[in-house]
Amino acid sequence: MAPGNDYSVGHWLREVAPLLAGPERVIIVGGTGLYLTALTEGLAEIPPTPPEVRAEADRRMATEGPAPMLAELEAGTAARIDRLNPARIQRAWEVQRATGRGLAAWQDDTAAPLLPLSRAQPLVLVPDRDWLARRIDTRFDRMLQEGALDEVRRVLPYWDPAALWARAIGAPELVSHLRGDMAIDAARDAAQAASRQYAKRQRTWFRSRMKEWRCVTLP
Repeated sequence: MAPGNDYSVGHWLREVAPLLAGPERVIIVGGTGLYLTALTEGLAEIPPTPPEVRAEADRRMATEGPAPMLAELEAGTAARIDRLNPARIQRAWEVQRATGRGLAAWQDDTAAPLLPLSRAQPLVLVPDRDWLARRIDTRFDRMLQEGALDEVRRVLPYWDPAALWARAIGAPELVSHLRGDMAIDAARDAAQAASRQYAKRQRTWFRSRMKEWRCVTLP
């Protein structure tokens, strides 16, 4: 994937499809509930967002925050969306603005999934929350030790804070440090906090959207 290009759940599903068509048993591991739900429940074929709509949404999110866009969503989408996730709110608003239909309506027209739950052994691994928080912090420290700053420095010429790929947890914080706006310790702490908040949102997703999956509590 070239720097600056977006990568979506649709891209991921297209890469996974050939693996599922092969003779080998496939083990898919990840922590992103949206991708796993799309794999096992299907993904709505929503037209791409026009650049002018994305620009309008980015401007509104930067100046107004998510609340006004949330208030403009049709009732079905507003009832279903993660109200604590600004990126999800913006995406739903963009779909409604660009297509004239709510995201919920598109989702209800979803095609058959690549891997129905009936053909899989779906597991949700549930670790101790304090243990997970420590692991998250340790992982980001290790990323810094192994060159994360250099990796972010290489994308500075392409950096666009409004782009989807620029919202990767840790990237905005490290960019702020490299531009002299934030000390490295503050950037690290902010990125670790954002990662822990993301893990909390994922736990909510697992509970609400993946109820048919078998939960395995880790010792």
